Amino acid sequence: MDVLVWLIPISLFLGGLGLIAFVWSVRTNQYDDPKGNSQRILSQQWDDRPKP
Repeated sequence: MDVLVWLIPISLFLGGLGLIAFVWSVRTNQYDDPKGNSQRILSQQWDDRPKP
């Protein structure tokens, strides 16, 4: 039981740290790539058809 006294606060701290990192990445627009999406649609590199 003494181990839980250490593990629960550590897990809450790491979970909060992950949440803070996620919120930071969303606020700084790390997931926005509007120009990249349009370029990938027109690219022939990732064509779904098999090559002859």
